[in-house]
Amino acid sequence: MRKALRWLLALTVLIGTLSTASAATAAEPEATGTTGTTAAADIKEQLLSIPGMSLIEEKPYTGYRFFVLNYTQPVDHRNPSKGTFQQRITVLHKDVSRPTVFYTGGYNVSTNPGRREPTQIVDGNQVSMEYRFFTPSRPDPADWTKLDIWQAASDQHRIFKALKPIYTEKWISTGGSKGGMTATYFERFYPKDMDGVVAYVAPNDVVNKEDSAYDRFFATVGTKECRDRLNGVQREALVRREPLEKRYAAYAAENGFTFDTIGSLDKAYEATVLDYVWGFWQYSLLSDCDSIPADAKNATDDDIWTSIDTIAGFSFYTDQGLEPYTPYFYQAGTQLGAPTIVFPHIEKKYIRYGYLPPRYFVPRDISMKFQPYAMRDVDTWVKHNARHMLYVYGENDPWGAEPFRLGKGAKDSYVFTAPGLNHGANVAGLVPDQKAFATARILEWAGVASATVQADPSTAKPLAKFDAKLDKRDVEREPTLRP
Repeated sequence: MRKALRWLLALTVLIGTLSTASAATAAEPEATGTTGTTAAADIKEQLLSIPGMSLIEEKPYTGYRFFVLNYTQPVDHRNPSKGTFQQRITVLHKDVSRPTVFYTGGYNVSTNPGRREPTQIVDGNQVSMEYRFFTPSRPDPADWTKLDIWQAASDQHRIFKALKPIYTEKWISTGGSKGGMTATYFERFYPKDMDGVVAYVAPNDVVNKEDSAYDRFFATVGTKECRDRLNGVQREALVRREPLEKRYAAYAAENGFTFDTIGSLDKAYEATVLDYVWGFWQYSLLSDCDSIPADAKNATDDDIWTSIDTIAGFSFYTDQGLEPYTPYFYQAGTQLGAPTIVFPHIEKKYIRYGYLPPRYFVPRDISMKFQPYAMRDVDTWVKHNARHMLYVYGENDPWGAEPFRLGKGAKDSYVFTAPGLNHGANVAGLVPDQKAFATARILEWAGVASATVQADPSTAKPLAKFDAKLDKRDVEREPTLRP
């Protein structure tokens, strides 16, 4: 999960369709209390009555109430007396009589109203959590040994337990990319909390040192013409390293960028170039190949620079670009794993460092030690114990090269692939029969499937109308070799 992890993964979507046009906006602010008919202040008072919960701000949105909150969490769930920190969460409140979707992208939380795809499908409430150690949800001082998948799952567990007395209906957890991984880990450690899981484009790097699946992916993805274009630009960027690094140095000086963490401008340049092909397939579609220079050898330096910068981003491996993602890279280097791929189209003389491991993207004063058993444990659990879990991948997304797979012990759980889609794959992008079936299962898990849908899953549709602002479908930009 390495280079694409550098743009990090995140994505997920939503769908829904109410029985009447007015139902989509029936829960106006003045009718969104405990029963959906009490005073508007009721839900706010209930939320703030939870021990450790405090209000940062409330933002209006038609048909909902949206709260940005802080929740007091223990730094170490095994030893709660060892200190606390404030973790940001948001609540998109519709009505306590509706199901609730628990979302995390695995990184920072957005402080603007937004619905994930399952929230639109079930027409429900949404609780979103900022992942621990992403600022400002970071203990001070930061004990990095307390940043692991179990501690983060325990954060979600405490939030769920605190909110369940208010939101008493069914709960569905969801997330995209690292968020899909997070939803999976939450289910692994607290399988009794959620009634269903919808994990989008979730990488599953079971054996960190075995990454040949990615090489096979890049050898066949898309079309040969598109692969040749991308490979040509990537190779040419290394052939022209000297003049383009001079431009990079000027760019860094102009913007005040430094390279202490990765070690040098030269390493940052190569890391960016090696992210290029991965970044394209993670965030672009086959139709976007027309924007890639067709004849790299005869392209101008400006053409090569612009293509690499647009897709991979020369600012990312600077200290300033890496700093927000320190928690991710720390986890990649201690538990999650990070992919390594080969570049058969580039002569060895042009590659000086290759895919750098996560250690290069985390300040040296933070200790790291990889735990090879962490992902093996989760993978084994999913294969044999998955229940009400749905995985959605994109056919052309590099992160799907190592997906979660289900074994004989899995029950009412599914893995689907959206044809032609990238890291933004979702239920809406599945082929029609899978789309309807997946929608029906989500509705059933959330306890809102109609008798018609239960009898005929092919009729399943989202319960809430599409909202262009709430249901924005853009893929969330994250580190490229990071989900």
